[in-house]
Formats: sequence, structure tokens, C-alpha cells
Amino acid sequence: MIEISHLTKRYGALTAVNDVTFNVESGQVLGFLGPNGAGKSTTMKIIAGFLAPTSGSVRVCGHDVESEPLQAKRTMGYLPEGAPSYGEMTVHAFLNFIADVRELSGERRKQRLDDVIGRLGLQRVLEQSIETLSKGFKRRVGLAQAVLHDPKVLILDEPTDGLDPNQKHEVRTLINDMSKDKIIVISTHILEEVDAVCNRAIIIANGQLLADDTPAQLKTRSPSGKLDDVFRTITLGAGVAEVRHA
Repeated sequence: MIEISHLTKRYGALTAVNDVTFNVESGQVLGFLGPNGAGKSTTMKIIAGFLAPTSGSVRVCGHDVESEPLQAKRTMGYLPEGAPSYGEMTVHAFLNFIADVRELSGERRKQRLDDVIGRLGLQRVLEQSIETLSKGFKRRVGLAQAVLHDPKVLILDEPTDGLDPNQKHEVRTLINDMSKDKIIVISTHILEEVDAVCNRAIIIANGQLLADDTPAQLKTRSPSGKLDDVFRTITLGAGVAEVRHA
């Protein structure tokens, strides 16, 4: 599981994440919701080992991300916001580079490369440099590198950002297919995505955890039964002046 205990991250006078505690277990797809600047991406970067916390701890599959970083990262696939990569590389070269980093070899390497290329529809852009791809294809390449080694834990920051409706459906289907034996944490501002793929949702604003429940139970908090109304009520109640979501 992912175990997060009293996590805090400060940048000078700004507290981006404020004493956040929660666990995520295998089989859970956790939707991480919040307005812009809520602390979602910061929390996910700390889980993935890209940022160090000011205080508190994160353990992934039993490994502390600060004291056992390599062991923790071997269990994870991470799609950062914006899907950064090496733009001058072709898609094929980049995925082979990731396979090297993940120490994949032999038949296992071929099987995993064939699987992600097929699932994410990358066949026709394999020899194209990443910098020339559309935003949607760059996102797909980012997803491919995250799932290439078939990790136990997936940390996905806005996984469908930039995708058209058909591509969003394909990615959500992929997430649902993988969810049975994995831990998946998805940061999103698209509330329909929570309904489509998540069996648990956390709402965060001003760096603080405000709600943690199933999407169905969260909907009961509003007379309308709509998740966007619950989201708006909770975040505005926490003093967030402007709530932006799609």
C-alpha cells in the first residue's frame, strides 16, 4: 500500500501541503481532486520521490521514499504533469531507453513494449520524434513509459489531459483493466473522470485534506447528487475563492 503520514511541504512562507495523512491499498483507484494550487501535484511528486517533504513520511509497498528511494521507485510508474520526455528522441528510442532504465530484457522486454505500444496506439508514430507529436500523442507516450514495467503502483497526474473523447475513453478503459491488482492514484480536475474510473476520491484545497470517501458517498452530501456540486461546496467552504474544474 501507499502510507502517507502527516505530510507537509513548505516553500518559505507558503505551505503547499499541510499535515496530510491517508493510505491507499491494492485495488483502489484514488481520484485526487482539488482546485488549481490545492497541493495535488506537490503531493504526487513527493509520493513519486521527485520532491522531499518538509516533514512527515511516505512509504510505498513498504519502502520509505526518502531512505529507500530506489526500492520505492521500482514499484512505481509515474506520469508527471505535462508528460515531460526527451523531445529529440523518437518514440521507439524513448521507450527502449525506458526499458533499459527499468532493466527489462529478453522476451519480457519485447512483450511489455509490444503491449504498451498496442494498447496506447503508438504504432504509426514510433519513428517520429517526440517534439513533433501532438499534445495527445505526447500524453500517450508518457502513459506508455509509466506502465512499461507493469508496476504495482501508478501515480498519474492528469492522465487524460489533451486527449480527445475517444482517447480519453481508451485511457480510462486501460486504467480500469489495470486496477484489479494495482494501486492507482489519479490527479484530475475532470470530475467525470472520477465517476468513470475511481472507487475512492480525496478532495484537497489549500494543502489540506477536506474529504475522503467513495464517489457515490460524496454525492450524497449534495441535494443534487452531483459530484461537481459537492466539490464546489467543500472547496468554497474551505475558503477557496475560485474553483476551476472541467
